[in-house]
Amino acid sequence: MEVVVLNIKGQETGRTVSLDEAVFGVEPSTHTVYLEVKQYLAAQRQGTHKAKERAEIAGSTRKIKKQKGTGTARAGSIKSPVFRGGGRIFGPRPRNYSFKLNKSQKKLAKRSVLSQKLADNEIRVIENFVFEAPKTKEFIQILTDLGLENKKSLFVLGESNNNVYLSSRNLKRTKVITNAELNVYDLINASEIIFLEGSLASVQENLSK
Repeated sequence: MEVVVLNIKGQETGRTVSLDEAVFGVEPSTHTVYLEVKQYLAAQRQGTHKAKERAEIAGSTRKIKKQKGTGTARAGSIKSPVFRGGGRIFGPRPRNYSFKLNKSQKKLAKRSVLSQKLADNEIRVIENFVFEAPKTKEFIQILTDLGLENKKSLFVLGESNNNVYLSSRNLKRTKVITNAELNVYDLINASEIIFLEGSLASVQENLSK
């Protein structure tokens, strides 16, 4: 399938690029996409939550009252969870929430989202551009020319360009990544995906294997 290449003004350049059917034309697998998003979000969790159990509470271990004759339940320690200030029963502990997902599943999830986005006309290809210095104003002009000023957009670069990244960093609705950083969460979260022409070859090569 062929897609028209636009310039940064949003005008057609007269050139087209070919998109691989094996990457942009597959039947979407919604469950695989769900698993990939779930893994991404799980990996973002710090898992540093912690509550003290009775063995970790600082306090006396003296038996606080006699065993029998009080008319109430037995109590052996002020650190018991039934008392205020005592330990917590089965409280949260530090843990790692991440889990493994096969590479083939991760690739299928990306292909599924890209195929759906292309079917919904939410993918564009523009010619490569660079900034000599970080200029947010220039990046905003590109968004305006492409009609993206009020949309969530994801720009996929062929290689890292610090000036382009810095120019977009303060814009809430725009994110700039390289093709190596491509992930399903960002793809789904964006209303429009903008591939720079130089990024497509690498993306298609990685996902078609």
